[in-house]
Amino acid sequence: MNKPLSIHDLALPRPLTARAPELQILFDHIAEGAADRDRDRILPFDIVDLIRRSRLGALRLRTADGGGGSTIREQFAAVIRLADADANVAHILRNHFSVVERLIRTPRDDQSRSWQKAVADGAIIGLATTELESRKVGDTTPDTVLTPDGDGYRLNGTKYYSTGTIYADYVLVRVAEASGALAATLIPVKRDGIELVDDWDGFGQRLTGTGTTHFRNVPVARSEVVFDAPDVAYGVAYSNTYAQLFLTAVNAGILRATLRDAVALVRRRQRTFYYAPAERAVDDPLLQQTVGEISSSAFAAEAAILAAADALDVATDAFDTGSPAAAELAAAAALHSAQAKIVVDELAIRGGSQLLDVGGASATKKSTNLDRHWRNARTLASHNPASYKARAIGDQAINGTPLPSRGFF
Repeated sequence: MNKPLSIHDLALPRPLTARAPELQILFDHIAEGAADRDRDRILPFDIVDLIRRSRLGALRLRTADGGGGSTIREQFAAVIRLADADANVAHILRNHFSVVERLIRTPRDDQSRSWQKAVADGAIIGLATTELESRKVGDTTPDTVLTPDGDGYRLNGTKYYSTGTIYADYVLVRVAEASGALAATLIPVKRDGIELVDDWDGFGQRLTGTGTTHFRNVPVARSEVVFDAPDVAYGVAYSNTYAQLFLTAVNAGILRATLRDAVALVRRRQRTFYYAPAERAVDDPLLQQTVGEISSSAFAAEAAILAAADALDVATDAFDTGSPAAAELAAAAALHSAQAKIVVDELAIRGGSQLLDVGGASATKKSTNLDRHWRNARTLASHNPASYKARAIGDQAINGTPLPSRGFF
């Protein structure tokens, strides 16, 4: 008889793949204590260290580059399972996987190969993009700047909402060069002049490290900078579709966790409502109906995510092969991602409320922390509100207006 796999088997001689049995071992371990971590704001540094050892972050790298060689669909199926285990941990990795997706598209030079090797070896990447001083609608020019300094640069500026960066080994920073050219630089977080501040105080997604990052005269090599171009990194139209769909996938995972908690809550209920139609909660047709609705929502959410991921796979393959249809396919993938967000976010928020209906007032006790599903889903949904997505989709349907190719579309 084969020995059962355990969490100690995750320091593998090979990279994890989306179908590896070790993946569920990892997710089950992450799920243990997830509610307590969220309630007590225990930052999951140990969990992220375990993810490094497992090399989960290399899931999308090519096998030839030391990765798992997963498709986008396979990866998003895994993301949903991870978010089911712990929505905070899944969100922590969102920027990592988004940067890795860009690295796969980066020209194959020595620097790109070194970054990909770091990921294959387990390195985690954070992101520092957002600033609070946007001067006008549609303005993406950062105040964070690269100033020439000998053979390299000096980096200065402040970024906000740097999700996952306090846990990371590297950080990707959006910058403007002295000429005004837009670029991204990928540098180690421990480099002199970088300060990571854990000051995120949102009511949901409390453990994601979505804080402030200061860059004070940070040295940057020229080889560490990738400038935007029509076919490179942030210059590619609809290059943020992946990152947007990732957030929605986390909400789909939250729905799965909500269902799991709803079933467990009904099964352990010893009391029921005075006017309930059945003596036992498990036999109550109204509670059964509510759980059935949550179950159906979880199914629909996952199906929507995977359908949008299929469209991203097709668009990505077209881009990689230089297909003339690549731009059209990227726009279609962006549309499906936006449509999925509108539906999945609403289902996840409603599911969090339905869970409390299943349990009654006792389900709102802080000790149970069941409200985390609603709080986390609502927080994620507030990223790029669905109303803006719906309007753009409606404008396209009625007038044929293309979706915005920048921002989170």
